[in-house]
Amino acid sequence: AHLLEADPADLLVQDGRVAVRGLPDRHVTVRDVAKAAYGGVRHLPRGMEPGLEATRFYDPYYGTASNATHMAVVEVDRETFHVRILRYLVAEDCGRIINPLVVDGQVHGGVAQGVGAALLEEIVYDGEGQLLTGTLMDYLVPTASEVPVMEVHHVETPSPTTLGGFRGMGEGGTIGAPAVIANAVADALADLGIEVNELPITPERLFRLAGMCVCSGNQSDSKPRSSRARASSSGGIAYSVANITTP
Repeated sequence: AHLLEADPADLLVQDGRVAVRGLPDRHVTVRDVAKAAYGGVRHLPRGMEPGLEATRFYDPYYGTASNATHMAVVEVDRETFHVRILRYLVAEDCGRIINPLVVDGQVHGGVAQGVGAALLEEIVYDGEGQLLTGTLMDYLVPTASEVPVMEVHHVETPSPTTLGGFRGMGEGGTIGAPAVIANAVADALADLGIEVNELPITPERLFRLAGMCVCSGNQSDSKPRSSRARASSSGGIAYSVANITTP
């Protein structure tokens, strides 16, 4: 307004220019405005501080978690009960995508966090209440060896309840991973009668579950299947086909 000697209400910002309403030839570029704002107080009206800053807060009422479906193929070693993820797929919908590389990174990181929750991470205390997993030597987190190569597919459905149609990205990767891995492991060991109802699914925990099933005679009468199984899940509960859905 100062540069154009006009009322702020009469200014229009469009195509990188600030113009006076009804007088399109009377304009300055956004670059000119920035140069004046940071060029020192001598270029500004008396009493105005230099700089261009604006702060707005946005807190969507319904949240912004993304939709996602996970699928996993795992292999369980029947001798060591080590779980290996052979294939992992994610189909996620975070609404309108601005930077696909950033979205992929958020999904990869979310799945990695979910893998840790499913197979490794556990806070353990002794009988006296002393924390036994207080360092990363004891509290295991997934490394490049444990995180599978992921196939990520995007579906762009703008959210009708958020500004710009955007949704959060991390939840779509994190929430489904523990459930889909637990479901796949349970399916792979179904002939042993093992039901996975506690995380993380450590080899020791699977060994104990297998021993309990053998002692109780809870093994399935069906023919033993391969220790390789497929499963899909969402929302923290494993299903054959399901989704994490939000508005």
